Amino acid sequence: MARDAAKDKPDRPSEASVSVIVVAWQSGDDLARCLLALARQTAPPLEILLVDNASTDGAPQAAAKTLPQVRLIEAGANLGFAAGVNFGALQARGDWLALVNPDAFAAPDWLERLLAGAARNPGVGCFGCRQTLAGAEGRLDGLGDVMSLPGIPYRGGYGLVDPGPVEEGECFSACGGAMLIRRSLFEAMGGFDEDLFMYCEDVDLGYRIRLAGGACRVIPDAVVDHVGSASTGGAGSDFASFHGARNRIRVFIKDTPPLLFGLTLPLHALATAILFLRLAGQGRLGPNLRGARAALADLPAAFAARRRTQAMRRASSWDIARAMTWNPLDLLGRRVVIRRARRSGDSAP
Repeated sequence: MARDAAKDKPDRPSEASVSVIVVAWQSGDDLARCLLALARQTAPPLEILLVDNASTDGAPQAAAKTLPQVRLIEAGANLGFAAGVNFGALQARGDWLALVNPDAFAAPDWLERLLAGAARNPGVGCFGCRQTLAGAEGRLDGLGDVMSLPGIPYRGGYGLVDPGPVEEGECFSACGGAMLIRRSLFEAMGGFDEDLFMYCEDVDLGYRIRLAGGACRVIPDAVVDHVGSASTGGAGSDFASFHGARNRIRVFIKDTPPLLFGLTLPLHALATAILFLRLAGQGRLGPNLRGARAALADLPAAFAARRRTQAMRRASSWDIARAMTWNPLDLLGRRVVIRRARRSGDSAP
């Protein structure tokens, strides 16, 4: 899907105010680089809100002193990513929220291209971008989040060759590491689920947007360079593995609509078992198994969340199934899945 060369320069979007939210915890030198890139955007944001989750490295305070565009918000404790973003959003003044991880470094025109994508898709309220893998030239960190039929989400293209700015289209959900969402939509969805703390909270938000009848677009010519899990020891750390395993099960229970839930529960259990066998062979089973046990111990709360979520559902099981990938090779190979954008019915409350 080659992009038309005439689109190299985005159309100047209509006037829109954007509040950028960065949640930091022990982010070190990455944070200053992240904020400097945001301060130098060709479409300057209305404000840059830096939520400090009680870091002890002094990086948030130093960055706020250096960059006058940054407003430091002290959370007073480590709220996690989900609650940290929600805390920042309560104080945001923009019509749009741009969420950026402290280890993500936006290209100068990143926000301009996302806003141009929003102008082209006025019925859509959530947008992802192309994330390249920092320190691995020519490799993707992600190009839209994908949901497989067994209910196992993954970041499309992670570690694969970067295809460049392919044609924009629809992804299942936007990666919270670098995304743009209309503030009114974020508020209507109740923000991120704070019980997830971090990991899969972005998939959960995207899933709930779909259940409400909305959709998400990925804008591939909007680019960030992303380290990934820099504050939590890396993607394969015990912390990331525990929360990833716990939250995958929680999101499956909470968000999968009734008919699809009954049909795919055996597939979810099988896919989880196969994943755990692979992890055991890599010596990484322990934290993943503890995460799964934590999810099962919390089943009453998960089903209570499910009742609340499904009560607001407008989309059918078939609508959700069509937005998933049914090809098991996509999941195994972490393939990018971008679908032709729908022309109508994209709006959500």
